[in-house]
Amino acid sequence: MFSAIHQIWLHYLPVWLPTDTSLNDIPLGALLTALVILILLSAFFSSSETALISLNRYRLRHLAKRGHGGAIRAQKLLEKPDRLLGLILFGNTFANILVSSLATVVGLRLFGDSGIAIATGIMTFALLIFGEVAPKTAAATAPERFAWPAAYIYTFILPLILPLIRLISLLSNGLLNLLGFDTKTPRSHGLSSAELQTLVRESSQHLPEQNVNLLLSVLELEQAQVEDIMIPRADIAGIDLDAPWDNVLNQLKTASYSRMPVYNGSIENTIGIINVRRLFGPLMDNSLTLSKLKRLLREPYYVPEGTALTTQLLNFQTENRRSALVVDEYGDVQGLVTLEDILEEIVGDFTTSPVPDHNDIITEPDGSFLLRGNMPIREINRELAIDLPTMDASTLNGLIIEQLETLPIPGAAITLNGIQIDVLSVQHHAVDSARLTILQNDNT
Repeated sequence: MFSAIHQIWLHYLPVWLPTDTSLNDIPLGALLTALVILILLSAFFSSSETALISLNRYRLRHLAKRGHGGAIRAQKLLEKPDRLLGLILFGNTFANILVSSLATVVGLRLFGDSGIAIATGIMTFALLIFGEVAPKTAAATAPERFAWPAAYIYTFILPLILPLIRLISLLSNGLLNLLGFDTKTPRSHGLSSAELQTLVRESSQHLPEQNVNLLLSVLELEQAQVEDIMIPRADIAGIDLDAPWDNVLNQLKTASYSRMPVYNGSIENTIGIINVRRLFGPLMDNSLTLSKLKRLLREPYYVPEGTALTTQLLNFQTENRRSALVVDEYGDVQGLVTLEDILEEIVGDFTTSPVPDHNDIITEPDGSFLLRGNMPIREINRELAIDLPTMDASTLNGLIIEQLETLPIPGAAITLNGIQIDVLSVQHHAVDSARLTILQNDNT
């Protein structure tokens, strides 16, 4: 192969040189200098290719929007990767062929016929180290340092040889199309929610921990539904108009919530939502009547239990609402979800909760935890930094029944993900309280 290259070189080189010049007349030092320059040129093409391909596309867009010249040029070049790669590979291939040709000439002049083998070994090692591995490794380590200067150079060179690059791209794209590759559809650089979470976690060293946790909470919000955080039906605090009027007044005066559903006999018969704050005046002067209470009611707002939290957050904003009754596929009320519940999924529990702390999680001396059966699993996971499954149940009671596959009884126990849950008490066929123990790993 090198003999053939040498013959081609000997045939065409005199065309480029003055008519009275031959290869033997060129000083050996000039040939060696040309070899070094060509290796450096090969290193430039190799490093710039790696640098441009390794650029962070999102940081590139950010810098381009801020007017960074190198980023603007690099972004424009990367919009048509076939042309950019065609230019780089053309230049790199051209440089490497010239290196091989010159090395053959130098080898023949220094060592005779055996110089071809010697030149092959030396130049293979030199190109591999100085023209490929070292430049590409350096470019991968600091891509922007190499990409910005290269972008300026390529922006200048590309128009000069654009017809040739177009021809190369046309042939290569035609071959790829024949092999079943789609070269016309632009590649999407969008990230999924899971990929965004990974990106945020990997960038945690550049962001305050509080901001990282906030971003992750927002991204995880779409994985939960209103049924995962809703107040269960049995725990909804509402106003029953079928009760004696004195009981209704007393309940309104001692209400812990600013908004409460008002119903006749059952939550299924909800007639409206009352803003308790609007009743302060009538309650103070004892002028509140049943008809006035009904006039102040707002139409109840219902949402399906499978609604994603991100969707419901937007719905609250669109409907100008702060709470909604959650219904199942049959229209039966299953619980109540509030705007505060969703916001707490993002920022954590508010310190100014209108409801006093009922010690939903009590830490025992032995390190176990006492829990209420109707506690949401997501809240338990968040408070105890554990990972109980939330796919098939939203409350601790639901999880226990799902695992037992029967109604719970005191003394029943389940073990999940290294966590043991013991049923302590049962009311109305549902878990009232349970003990959660994080089992120690024998291997630690």
